[in-house]
Amino acid sequence: MAKIRIIAEYFSFLKENKKWWLFPIVIALVLLGLLIVLTKGSALAPFIYTIF
Repeated sequence: MAKIRIIAEYFSFLKENKKWWLFPIVIALVLLGLLIVLTKGSALAPFIYTIF
C-alpha cells in the first residue's frame, strides 16, 4: 500500500510542478534496474556490466 502512495505522490509532484521531463528518466532507471535483476545469473550478465 505504501508503494502505491509513493507513486501517486510522485505523479502529483510532476503535475503540480510541471516537471514532466523527470518521468522518462525514472522510467529508464526502472527498466535498467529490471534488466540487471532479470539477467543476474544469465550468460548476458558480463555484457550488461561492460556497459557501465
